[in-house]
Amino acid sequence: MLDAWKEIVIEAPEFYIGWGGLLIGFVFGFVVLRTNFCTMGSISDMLTFGDFRRFRSWLLAIAVALLGVWVLQFLGVLNTADSIYLTPNLGWAAGIVGGLMFGFGMVFAGGCLSKNLVRAGAGDMRSLMVLMMTGVFGFMTIGGLLGPLRVTLFSPLSIDMGNFGLETQGLGEVASNLTGMDLSTASLVVVLLVAGGLLFYCFKDAGFRSSPSHLIAGVGIGLCVVAGWFLTGLAYDEFAPVAPISLSYVRPTGDTLDYLMRFTALGAPGFGVVTLAGALLGGFVGALSNKSFALATFASTQDTYRNMFGSAFMGIGGVLALGCTVGQGLTGISTLAIGSVIAFIAIVIGGIAGIKAMEHLA
Repeated sequence: MLDAWKEIVIEAPEFYIGWGGLLIGFVFGFVVLRTNFCTMGSISDMLTFGDFRRFRSWLLAIAVALLGVWVLQFLGVLNTADSIYLTPNLGWAAGIVGGLMFGFGMVFAGGCLSKNLVRAGAGDMRSLMVLMMTGVFGFMTIGGLLGPLRVTLFSPLSIDMGNFGLETQGLGEVASNLTGMDLSTASLVVVLLVAGGLLFYCFKDAGFRSSPSHLIAGVGIGLCVVAGWFLTGLAYDEFAPVAPISLSYVRPTGDTLDYLMRFTALGAPGFGVVTLAGALLGGFVGALSNKSFALATFASTQDTYRNMFGSAFMGIGGVLALGCTVGQGLTGISTLAIGSVIAFIAIVIGGIAGIKAMEHLA
């Protein structure tokens, strides 16, 4: 049955990627808005109130994504080694610096890109500006004004995992190399250990277990990541390869701006563009459903400067780290890439530093 599905998708990949990606993004945006899922908010809850439920929700989403991606690989739908996350080039320094910058910036921008996406859909004009500035600075860092500086500073600090006899930077392959187990067995062991540890940490807390919104957020968002991998895995064609991917919002924000300006020259939108549009729409419908839709703008000049600063940091940092709280903190980690783990930790630390800085400035 899976082979039949793959044949159908490959025959018209633009159609299925377009409409399937829009639906996945819509569900993601709706769930984020209705459950108040927010990475920056989860860090703030921990530091301010000692409430770890939203952070546990993030970890639950990671565990669901990990298990789901392993199932997809077991079924032969997906090979994460074809993705950008498992290249043998480990940009550890860019991951650390970029993650710290993104985490720090998301505090000043009032939340990460996924949160700003759904807020923009709910009528917040500040978030719309944050998205546009993040996209611009992201593209500047990829191949624009800041591109040469990025390459000069961070390319020499990358590690070629091939020097250690590895084809990827996956933790499963590292475990296989160290223990002598075959790759599939080692990967399964690592997935079970990591996902099992995360699930134990999440569900040992009675407050988390009894909170439906946090449970729905963790499971729902994790499944959205799995759905993205499933769709792009089906669409992967070795004769015309486009790397499989799932939810991520830094580069897609810039891609969306580019598409809006040049769509007649670009053809059908890619997965990143349609999932971003879907998240906006999901935020809009979610806000209508709970009657929270309202136009909002900056409270002051200082508020404007703060959001602009945070946007620039998220755009630059997100490109350096190869993703955001979703792109690396969920999609990347679901591949067990070492670089994604580094970026995830750096984003959390950067978020903590940003909150402390905001408290000092207040």
